[in-house]
Amino acid sequence: MANTRSSLKRARQNVKRNTRNKIIRSNTKSTVRNIVDLVKTKAQDALDPQKIYSAYLLAVKTLSKAASRHAIPKKRASRKIARLTRLIKKIAPQALVSK
Repeated sequence: MANTRSSLKRARQNVKRNTRNKIIRSNTKSTVRNIVDLVKTKAQDALDPQKIYSAYLLAVKTLSKAASRHAIPKKRASRKIARLTRLIKKIAPQALVSK
């Protein structure tokens, strides 16, 4: 248990930061999972390039924001973005054609 006033404050700050980071990490995982499910679905409407591209941009934005807020390490975000891009290029290459 914290003894001094400053250590009590640090403990409170750590709890707040921990909950905020959990929320950010959870949203990031959900966004990445949604785009992977969308790309791997064999339905024709799921392979709509515009839909995939917008979901991809949202996933990249979420990962980058989580990394900039130090909720996840920057290199992890970079690695996930690269793997996501590679997956989309493999399954639906028309989705990443420059708009």
